Amino acid sequence: MLVIVLENAPPRLRGRLAIWLLEIRAGVYVGNYSRRLREHIWAQVEEGIEDGNAVIAWRSSTNEAGFDFLTLGENRRMPVEMDGIRLVSFFPPAIEDEQ
Repeated sequence: MLVIVLENAPPRLRGRLAIWLLEIRAGVYVGNYSRRLREHIWAQVEEGIEDGNAVIAWRSSTNEAGFDFLTLGENRRMPVEMDGIRLVSFFPPAIEDEQ
């Protein structure tokens, strides 16, 4: 199983992903592909994301969680590894200057 979530992505990237994956919600794509095709699809995301951000998650037997993921672009969530497990940490919210 493969899941990709896009935020603020250009329409041409969303259309390109719709060729391979089913868009079950706006910006949420699912499919079931091999590692090689997953890497090809992610390369398309890296190439076309522009100012948006994305995350990809897939089934994996290489860790205890049973899945792995990658992120791309600016987001408050940051992947971190602790004791061999990938977790998600949050950057503090941006504080706007008050005048």
